[in-house]
Amino acid sequence: MISYALALDVGGTTIAAAVIDSAGQILTCDEVVTPPADAATIAAAVRGVAASVLAAAPPGALAGVGIGSAGPLDPVAGTVSPVNITVWRDFPLVAEVRPIAAGTPVSLAGDAICMALGEHWRGGHGGRTLLGIVVSTGVGSGLIINGTAFQGPTGNAGHFGHTVVQLDGPACPCGARGCVEALSSGPAMTTWALTHGWRPTAPPDARTLATAARSGDPIALRAFDRGARALAAGIASAAAMVDLDTVVIGGGVAAAGPVLFNPIHTALTDYAALPFIRRVHIAPSPLGRRAGLYGAAALAFTTAAQPHLVTQP
Repeated sequence: MISYALALDVGGTTIAAAVIDSAGQILTCDEVVTPPADAATIAAAVRGVAASVLAAAPPGALAGVGIGSAGPLDPVAGTVSPVNITVWRDFPLVAEVRPIAAGTPVSLAGDAICMALGEHWRGGHGGRTLLGIVVSTGVGSGLIINGTAFQGPTGNAGHFGHTVVQLDGPACPCGARGCVEALSSGPAMTTWALTHGWRPTAPPDARTLATAARSGDPIALRAFDRGARALAAGIASAAAMVDLDTVVIGGGVAAAGPVLFNPIHTALTDYAALPFIRRVHIAPSPLGRRAGLYGAAALAFTTAAQPHLVTQP
């Protein structure tokens, strides 16, 4: 009988669920739109999509449930307060999911930590240290250290997007100034381009900005260069701190391709002077949106087999 995990990826836009076996094969998968409703209705949507993929799975033994959620969160208390789900504040997500777990462990981690876990397990990115970065509406990230997800004492370690790369830089949604997110997120780059004279022919967002950059629009190219330099500065700092092997970048903005990655590599030569920093390998995510589900499954399998390997308070 096969062993599988129930993986959940809970975000402000969609709620995805999958049943994934221990070899990394997705057996069933589904997603629903996150309802713009009260806390209980959203929780019911999570349980509903989870139940649907479990019902469609072949016979097997459930090893556990892994949940990746937008944060902040508390993995020990099992609560989440996602910035993009405003009706959830200290919401007991683990307790809401536990009734469908059939007595197996339920593990919770940040969605970007799950992305990093997924890339490490199924994305072809091995090594001892990996930083997974999601560049989208915000900039999230997760750390793998010595092959293990590192969550830190509060479950929120690896907040790459809120490392400061520009003194007295633009205000960040977190309340600080000069964070990577304040320069490199999709909205940040789009806003900068608009204020510097970009006149899009379609609704202004990161996708439209990327199309303009690929077409050679000078302002769009400058916006991506500015965001890429902030990412490169942050990556160099992270590599100096934890001696990174690999950085994997996913999310909607990363889909821009070379207009983002080429200036990242160029800028990194300015910020990565020491040999051990220069050796870091930067790559786009090969798993895309499924990285978080793979990571949630990896979290479930690790917790079921060796709970001490998942770093929690």
